Amino acid sequence: MLFSSISFLYCFLPVVLLIYLVVPRRLKNFILLLSSLFFYFCGEPGYLIVMVAACISGYLHGLWIDKEKGGRLAKISLISSVFFSIGPLLFFKYTNFAVRNFNLLLGTDIGLLNIALPIGISFYTFQVLSYTIDVYRGDVKAQRNFIDFATYVSLFPQLIAGPIVRYAVVESELSSRIHSSADMAAGISRFIIGLSKKVIIANTLGELGDIFLKSGSKTVLFYWLYALSFMIQIYYDFSGYSDMAIGLGRIFGFHFPENFDYPFISRSLTEFWRRWHISLGTWFRDYVYIPMGGNRAGKAKWLRNIFVVWFLTGFWHGAEWNFILWGLYFAVFLCLEKLFLLKVLEKIPVFARHIYMLFFIMVSFVLFNGDGLAECISNIRGMFGFPGVPLVGAEAIYYLKSYSVILLVAAVGATPLPRMAVDRLKSLKKINRLANILEPAVQVSLLLLVTAYLVDGSFNPFLYFRF
Repeated sequence: MLFSSISFLYCFLPVVLLIYLVVPRRLKNFILLLSSLFFYFCGEPGYLIVMVAACISGYLHGLWIDKEKGGRLAKISLISSVFFSIGPLLFFKYTNFAVRNFNLLLGTDIGLLNIALPIGISFYTFQVLSYTIDVYRGDVKAQRNFIDFATYVSLFPQLIAGPIVRYAVVESELSSRIHSSADMAAGISRFIIGLSKKVIIANTLGELGDIFLKSGSKTVLFYWLYALSFMIQIYYDFSGYSDMAIGLGRIFGFHFPENFDYPFISRSLTEFWRRWHISLGTWFRDYVYIPMGGNRAGKAKWLRNIFVVWFLTGFWHGAEWNFILWGLYFAVFLCLEKLFLLKVLEKIPVFARHIYMLFFIMVSFVLFNGDGLAECISNIRGMFGFPGVPLVGAEAIYYLKSYSVILLVAAVGATPLPRMAVDRLKSLKKINRLANILEPAVQVSLLLLVTAYLVDGSFNPFLYFRF
């Protein structure tokens, strides 16, 4: 079930919210848990058992790790938790990749398994892992209430696409969160903004990408238009979903961490990755990079640590070689920036630093989005006119004109300028009174517009379901 669907917006969410608000406090987590299980069942009925097993495993391992803390079995209990968490992820996500490459390497003909990837397994696996590791480190106490722990793992607002929420962030809110009309209003506002970003902007740009892929008249201009539109699409798609998740969490009394911080205003790739998919980056930093020694283990090991983290980051996104190369692509650039390139960038104009960042990010997302390595390479070559790709064509010019307004709106919206303008207007007393009236009206208008898009059956994929 998508957040951006009529069934979620006008059936599931209102019913769940109504029941949640009327039940006593002691039953609220139970209602959230049942709702989350039903939400997951609607999208992945066959794999609900996998998520439930992850909840049970994480809960029992947390208790075991807490019991063995400081004892001779402490590390064994942690290793067991990692094995039982990572095992299903490796099986469902990477088995066919391993078999395909084994066949290719040895010329065998082992059949692929007819298994699909359970939605959200990459996200909830990392949440369970962060919990058991934090219990082992003594950063959090083991949760004794299974309902509360299962609610944390399966909470539908962030279940299938993050942000990856650490148990420490919501530990107190699981047992004693505060509900207020201000939080609910802020949550509704954030949800509608995210929904609008997803449906109005991301889906529209997704249509342009689909047109490009089906086109028989590809030109250099069209390749770059495709690269630009996909880069902006995936930002609005994923950040919009994160906005919806954070907004929903706020409605139910949870305060999830931010996942995006205007990444396209960055002046380097290092800064970009501090602003993009923040919850994933900090997860790898805290549970892989720093335990391996981070930047304190000498230059050679420091660079090794960066490559390991970015290999894993790429592989986490998908079991294809283009994802691995995508991760290593950034490992190379981040190492170069840390060694000397950042010092060089500081000496050039800010505008040029933005162009440098956007250029390499745009190329990276072409590598990220291809259906296999061959298509990725073909698309990147096409961006530079190889082999013999014409520079400009009538079709590319037509679609550039047709989508120029939405691209411009999306570009401006990806900066802090709209927020700064709204905050400035609200700081003026006379305008602030008007804004208090107009803001709800704008939000209702956006919701109606989104509903019209959805009723019309518009293009409505969600990119991160792939991962």
